[in-house]
Parts: sequence; C-alpha cells; structure tokens
Amino acid sequence: MGNAKSMSLGPEAAAIVTKAVSPMPTPAIVETGIFAAGCFWSVELAYQRVPGVLETEVGYTDGHKKDPTYQEVCSGSTGHTEALRVKFDPRVVKYNELLTVLWDKIDPTTLNRQGNDSGTQYRSGIYYTSAEQKEIALASKAAEQAKLDKPIVTEIKEATEFYRAEDYHQKYLEKGGQCSLKGDTSNIRCYG
Repeated sequence: MGNAKSMSLGPEAAAIVTKAVSPMPTPAIVETGIFAAGCFWSVELAYQRVPGVLETEVGYTDGHKKDPTYQEVCSGSTGHTEALRVKFDPRVVKYNELLTVLWDKIDPTTLNRQGNDSGTQYRSGIYYTSAEQKEIALASKAAEQAKLDKPIVTEIKEATEFYRAEDYHQKYLEKGGQCSLKGDTSNIRCYG
C-alpha cells in the first residue's frame, strides 16, 4: 500500500464534504458508483465522509479472474484494479459531486500509479453503471482536462463484476483510528 502520506481535500471537494444537508425522507434512493484511485484505503475514507454516501466497500474490478485475492491482484496477473463501490442517495449527493471528490484524490495524468504506489492495480478509473453516469463522467473528465497541461489517463468504462476485498481491507483507515464522520475534512493518512 505504499509509504505513509497525509492528504487534505482541495476546496471543491471540501465544499462537498461539508455542505449542509436537510434530513431526507426514508427510505433512501440508492444508486451505485464504482471508482478506482490507487490504494483503495484513502479513497474509501474520503467517500465515507461525504453526506449522502450510504455505504462504501473496497474491492477489485475490471479484471479477468473470478474472485481474485489481494495477493493475486497485487501480482498484476488478474487485470483488476483496487476499487471502491459507493452506494449513495442522489437526492443528497450528485454523481458529479462524487466525481469531484475523485478528481481531488488522484493525479489523473499518471498511468498505473498514484503517489508511491505503482502497478496496474493502482490505475485510476470511473466505472459507470448507467448511460447517464457515462455522460456525466465524460463531461466531468472534459472539465477536469481543461484545468491540466497533461492528458488524463483515468479510464472511463462500463462497470464489470466487482469483487469485495478481504474483510481486513474494509474501512481500514477508520479501524486504524481516523475519523469517518460525515463532514470531516481532517487530513487522511495512508499507511500500509
């Protein structure tokens, strides 16, 4: 998982995490988004803090091996990337806002690398679950590209099978003592 590092949110992502939200009637409307941003631990914690995110689950996607293990994914032989499946209520947080958090967490111009972590399992990606998500993702990528000098290499693809990672990976940084409360903007320290 790389060396320890500390990350803070940029102003756009921080505004999403700290926005005031009115109570919503239950039951929630549930949509799913799947994102890859290098090591899945820190991106999971970032999304846990977003109002309207109902559930997060780290795992593996976009590969060819059924039910891969962490060790197999790390070997680079499965084609999978470390990813995060997010269940969210679109009345509270829009898909486009979730993409803003993703762009803030990654360097979208690096291929198969985020920070000190390198390998195909650390590529960045947006895996859409509907035609609407695809359109929003492509428009978001174009807007992000306008801010950058280098080309974005973050893949945008239709979601394939998502395999849940081993239990010890789930909410790893929260279990390690970092705050996962909605609205928290404290630095995320990734270690492993």
